[in-house]
Amino acid sequence: MSLKFWHMTGMFFTFILGVLLHFTYHWSGGRRCVALFSAANESVWEHQKLIAMPYLLFSAVEYAVYGKDLPNFFAVKLTALLIGILTTIGLFYSYTSVLKQNYLPLDIGTFFAGAMAAYSASLYGFRHGFYLNGIYPALAGPLLLVILLLFFLFTFYPPKIPLFRDAATGKYGVSR
Repeated sequence: MSLKFWHMTGMFFTFILGVLLHFTYHWSGGRRCVALFSAANESVWEHQKLIAMPYLLFSAVEYAVYGKDLPNFFAVKLTALLIGILTTIGLFYSYTSVLKQNYLPLDIGTFFAGAMAAYSASLYGFRHGFYLNGIYPALAGPLLLVILLLFFLFTFYPPKIPLFRDAATGKYGVSR
């Protein structure tokens, strides 16, 4: 199967699982272990899990299937994930600064745009042989783990800045 097939499949996987992860924390009755992987509140940061968690899970599948043969696998995946997250955050803050409030359809659109940006960047990076040399490919795997750990840490101990503020309650993080 082609790289394009894997990236299209991953994008749709991320769309579906990401939408479900918006609700799983609530559906679980507020379980802390579910909060690690789900949007546990209405902050912009927590909503980045909707892209990151399915993307990382699917990347693990991709690694098992074809990624072991690509020396730039983790570097491309890390860069693409960051592009997806930054796309979502950038679009959200751009449209809300113009409209002075957020709208659910546009919020959903920013999520889809971020996921599409991530998978497009990943496919482009593999097709064009990005990050084949240097130290970045060696550091990318550990940096992906750092990002995952930051998602976990900031669920319960977020910085007190607007990115981490729950828009519904004005609070930060999940109660410990």
